[in-house]
Amino acid sequence: MPPGILEQPAEEQQGGDSHMTNAANDSCVDRLTLLRSMPEPPVECQVCVVGAGPAGLMLACNLGRFGVKVEVVDDRADQTPVGRQVHTPADGLQPKTIETFRQMRLADPLLQRGVRVYDIAFWRSTTDEPLHRLGREIHYPPIIDVLDPYILLVHQGMVESLFIEDLKKRGVEVRRNTAFDSYSVCDGNNGPLQVNCLTNVTQDRKTILTQYLVGCDGAHSKVRKSIPDAKPIGLSQPSLWGVLDGELDTDFPDIWSKTLVYSQEHGSILIIPRERNMTRFYIELKSSTKGDRNMLGQDFVMQRAKEIMAPFSVKWKYIEWFGRYQIGQRVANRFQDSHTRAFLAGDASHTHSPKAAQGMNTSMHDAWNIGWKLNFAARGLAKPALLESYEEERRKIALDLVNFDYEHANQIAGGDAVALAENFKTNVRFISGIGAEYGENAINMVEPQSWVMGDAKPGCLLPPAKVTRYLDSNPVDIQLDIPMLGQFRIYLLMWDVHQSRIFLDGFCAALASPDSLVNQLSAATNISYAKQPRLPAPEDIYLRPERYTAVSHLFTFGLITTMPKSEIEITDLPALFQDSRWTFYLDDIPELDTRGQLCTNKWLGSLGPGEVAIVNVRPDGYVGSIGRWDSSVDDAGEEAAKWLDTYYDRFLQVPPSPAMA
Repeated sequence: MPPGILEQPAEEQQGGDSHMTNAANDSCVDRLTLLRSMPEPPVECQVCVVGAGPAGLMLACNLGRFGVKVEVVDDRADQTPVGRQVHTPADGLQPKTIETFRQMRLADPLLQRGVRVYDIAFWRSTTDEPLHRLGREIHYPPIIDVLDPYILLVHQGMVESLFIEDLKKRGVEVRRNTAFDSYSVCDGNNGPLQVNCLTNVTQDRKTILTQYLVGCDGAHSKVRKSIPDAKPIGLSQPSLWGVLDGELDTDFPDIWSKTLVYSQEHGSILIIPRERNMTRFYIELKSSTKGDRNMLGQDFVMQRAKEIMAPFSVKWKYIEWFGRYQIGQRVANRFQDSHTRAFLAGDASHTHSPKAAQGMNTSMHDAWNIGWKLNFAARGLAKPALLESYEEERRKIALDLVNFDYEHANQIAGGDAVALAENFKTNVRFISGIGAEYGENAINMVEPQSWVMGDAKPGCLLPPAKVTRYLDSNPVDIQLDIPMLGQFRIYLLMWDVHQSRIFLDGFCAALASPDSLVNQLSAATNISYAKQPRLPAPEDIYLRPERYTAVSHLFTFGLITTMPKSEIEITDLPALFQDSRWTFYLDDIPELDTRGQLCTNKWLGSLGPGEVAIVNVRPDGYVGSIGRWDSSVDDAGEEAAKWLDTYYDRFLQVPPSPAMA
């Protein structure tokens, strides 16, 4: 295979920001023609994902479900095993991540096999006091409004297996033993990226032509090194920690709680219960242990753990894994190249200590954020602002994370239970995942008027709420009920459908108009999915995704009312909502809600008797915008439809001709 297009030496590689003359562009086109005519032509796709860890697989899984042509390359021969590995395996899923897996319909195997941790215990010993419990805290108190108020401990290998199995069902396989080497931009940035890989022990060259490249290849990311100025900024702390995974024989009473044990003389241990009856110890190797790190082996670390835990007995039935690591907090100063063609996610863009159980969660939510945006970009439906929002949103979260992690790691090492508990309480929304909030941008529209009076806010996750699905009277969690198919959800809330009928008729008529951008976008998206549909899976026969795309492949409309079921029929609704019958909900079961509230009141704070509210929800579950109208005002429905056009015009476009090759 010929060398990469306009490749430079590795130390000078300028990947995503190569500038080309017209002659170079002509040469690039000639090179692509040559590549495609060779006996082994390049692999062609829309998104190339480098790295098959949790971030890369989460991204590939969603892109595959959306119908995007995705290639995943990984330099390892196999996935992360449940047993030994060469790095500290991630293992804690926070409440928001559990919700994400529920939305993907992938949570059940993890919930069946994982260990749930509801509390934190604090222990301390000094030269004057033997080891004793200082107290306990609820991990996620009721102030955190989540369905799953616990950490779920599951091994990274189990998470990866779940994604790999889902990909295989849809005909997507990871390309193993394939190492990313470099990439080049050509043809004035309009042509494909050329991704150069080396395969197998023979280092054979493999070329992939792709519209977009996403580096999920870890802390030493080669993709990051290929993006100009994408440098990790931060520092490493001098402290060294050992990690032990194994099955314990101990008389310590809090072994099945998340527990911090501090010894003034010997250092700290963070205890994490694990699946398969195992326990993880994070053991501080205090600065007094000078010398060669190789001297700090497994036996030394086990002995240090016994010293910290004394007078309790600690023995291991077996050790499954041992490792050491030094804490570092770093964030890349860029998460994407200047052309928004190459991106970074997961550890490639941010690193921190593993003790707050944030790494795998944040990494997968990087992928969750960019996946739906790449879907619309690959289909020609995205304005530049949509992909540009990825760095804006996720780099903010990464900075918030490393700042929290710096304080958290220091307080664990210091053994100050009071300070640690206070720091945890201050940051508990962020730690759970629901406090990862985005600022105002093209896809988070904050109205000049103060429409936001409830818990649903632009840039924040949709709060959980219980409603009754009209069609079959099932109580459902509304934030989970509609499967994540890469579509926006548009919820209309009102007290009385009959009273708001004029509004609804005007709204639906305006949306059906040829001048409606929502109508035009919907038509273009339907054509796109007809040409390149979502990849099916055997479970679809039970999940029935077509229920949620009957009106549009871009929008799923939902209607929420507090009316009794006896007072309304499906036939009382306008045609748009009759066709959306599976997303017609009755807001009548506040007693089942996490806070005992009606969905309407929780989301909106209050809603007047004649008011109609619209909540736009992004494909990743974040609120995009909220509007309110007085249904008694003439043309209010038409104004609401125009408001929708204004919102979606900020970041979506109708392609000149149907996209998707």
